[in-house]
Amino acid sequence: MRQIFTTITGKTVRAIAQARGGGSALPGLFVEKIDKNFISRTLASLPYGVVVISGTNGKTTTTKMVVELLESQGLRVFTNRTGSNFTRGVAAALLGAINYRGRLSADIAVLELDEAHAVHFVRAVKPRYSLLLNVMRDQLDRFGEIDNTANMLLTIAKNTTECVVLNRDDPRLSHPNFIKNIKVSQRSFGINPKYLKTFPSDDSLHSSTHVGTNFYKDDTSLEEFDNQNATIAFADKKYSIDINLRGIYNLQNATGAIALVRAILGKRLNVDIMLKSLSNIKPAFGRGEQLIVGGQPLELVLVKNPAGFRLALASFNPTGHATMIAINDAYADGRDMSWLWDVDFESLQKSGVFAVSGVRAYDMAIRLEYDEVSIGLVDADIATALKQLIDQHPNIPKRIYCTYTAMLALRKLLSRYTEVEEVR
Repeated sequence: MRQIFTTITGKTVRAIAQARGGGSALPGLFVEKIDKNFISRTLASLPYGVVVISGTNGKTTTTKMVVELLESQGLRVFTNRTGSNFTRGVAAALLGAINYRGRLSADIAVLELDEAHAVHFVRAVKPRYSLLLNVMRDQLDRFGEIDNTANMLLTIAKNTTECVVLNRDDPRLSHPNFIKNIKVSQRSFGINPKYLKTFPSDDSLHSSTHVGTNFYKDDTSLEEFDNQNATIAFADKKYSIDINLRGIYNLQNATGAIALVRAILGKRLNVDIMLKSLSNIKPAFGRGEQLIVGGQPLELVLVKNPAGFRLALASFNPTGHATMIAINDAYADGRDMSWLWDVDFESLQKSGVFAVSGVRAYDMAIRLEYDEVSIGLVDADIATALKQLIDQHPNIPKRIYCTYTAMLALRKLLSRYTEVEEVR
């Protein structure tokens, strides 16, 4: 009876929130208050259990990849698709997926979780599998020192019951002191050592001391790549893959996704179907998402820390594009924007940046000035800057680098110009 009551009440709150244009996590917060066991009780009966994906960069895209790869194998997958990666976001997503008796029709749950909130989640719901992507300096106002973030991920690993998949190239996740605390099976993913400089860890921004480890029994490796084509190696074989997702970091995300799916399905995995499905995956919202405005593509690229911003700049040639940067400093972005000074913006010198916007527009403008990047417009109002970008560059592609809340604002504004998928 408790499950039915919580379900009906929560669904009612969800419907009201959606009708009023409220946030996707609000119904989840309500459910957390009235029934603290709702999530664990609802997920308890899944045949393949619960999968947790966490880390600083790549959570949303990698989760989307894993979901679609598992679905290609015939599994029914529940996930928190909105990218609301707090426990309240999981609860809200469950309210949208369960029937009025509180039953979830799924074989497995694949959940993206914020590092800090994952700590609380895994103590209540033990994941069968976990994928730990990386540890970067990000939102230090929330997480403090970077080693605190690593300890949060270690808590996820310690509470995982069957298999932990680790990034072998991350100096903290591959450190012997981290590994020795994991008592279940471990697998890894990584990059051919010759490409490590292309995919910097937070530490390698300041030194070049780390070399990825290779002591895992089962490894999935990104061996070669050229734009969106790559060679992936696992189980003593090499496979060619083609992905629709732009950005070299998505090849790294794909490698991690494959490693996790291999761990989950084992011998039941149809590799050919998995790789074919991988080639059809489209970007998660706001993560390299392309919209058509006035007949020209407009691309949203999420940035939130120095390593991620560097990889984004390295992935996209600015030539022939009108570029905008939108930086906010809300809670979801991180209040501390000092990390902008660890990003190298020299690749934008030749093309310049048409507009800088967001709450921290002037901070961003000063940073660009130091790298001698010309700026056409500085306006904290994102709506004004976006309109100018579109009006003054009607005939060329556009690209906007943006923090999380700026991305959400941009998607809402862009719905006035073109069709934008509503994600709930």
